Amino acid sequence: MNKRNDVAVVIGGKMYNLGGYESEEYMQKLASYINAKSEELKRQDGYLRMESELKSILMQINIADDYFKAKRNQEETSADAEEKNRENAELRRELIGLQTRLESAEQENRVLREENLELQKRLIRVETELEEIKKH
Repeated sequence: MNKRNDVAVVIGGKMYNLGGYESEEYMQKLASYINAKSEELKRQDGYLRMESELKSILMQINIADDYFKAKRNQEETSADAEEKNRENAELRRELIGLQTRLESAEQENRVLREENLELQKRLIRVETELEEIKKH
């Protein structure tokens, strides 16, 4: 198990001490995200005139929105990856089948070449015998 970290972060211009088992870098990243989200909301019309409770709820809704969009994106990416894996498996099976057919065709080709060679030899023997018969 990771050791517990106590980290000082600045959120909204105030210093907070966070404790947890995540790295200091990660906790600073969280604080930075919250600060960026807060700045984003402050640029919206009417936000600064809202009551603090409403601002807090709006912040929570925006963070939840980011979370669900990221989760949906991750699920879509996972689904796409699974589909690609299925396609790859199907293509591998098809490739193996084609390789097997190619090997069979190459083997058949070798047999036919050997048969052709034997037939050519036989033809030469028959032609030679025919020439011998014609000479007599």
